[in-house]
Amino acid sequence: MVLEEVILGLGSNMGDGVANCEEAVRLLSERCVVTITALSSWYATEPQGYRDQNWFINGALCGKTSLSPEGLLFEVKKIESYMGREETFRWGPRIIDIDILFYGHNGETCVWGEDLQIPHKMLHRRRFVLIPLVEIAPSLVHPVYRQNVKTLLRGLPRDGQIVKRVKKQ
Repeated sequence: MVLEEVILGLGSNMGDGVANCEEAVRLLSERCVVTITALSSWYATEPQGYRDQNWFINGALCGKTSLSPEGLLFEVKKIESYMGREETFRWGPRIIDIDILFYGHNGETCVWGEDLQIPHKMLHRRRFVLIPLVEIAPSLVHPVYRQNVKTLLRGLPRDGQIVKRVKKQ
């Protein structure tokens, strides 16, 4: 069985966001979707896009999976649904959001499908994704922009507040 490296982003702004993100981590592991090798701290972050909602809790994890990118997306969506996620509107509130940020050895796999884009198409513009990512994989190089995530973060404007929430487990 071939294991691929994967990096996921997690977020929640309904109910107890930290508990929701930790439950998603538990389910990813318990259901053998991802064997987790690193987990970032949780961060409280100001909502982007639609601002009239609660702040988000965001974090990231590194792990290994035997699933294809499409299989991983299928399992992630099952966990989101199991946890009660309902589709609302773009940038709207959610009990859990799990995004595939990178896939494959050193995050080098690129997928450009209608339902799945890896690396995540917006990660290079989002401080709330890059800050936890830098904590667990600072030298990871974005395969399209050819810069490591630490450099991508330094290049972003400081818009939107991000507050470190809790320490890593």
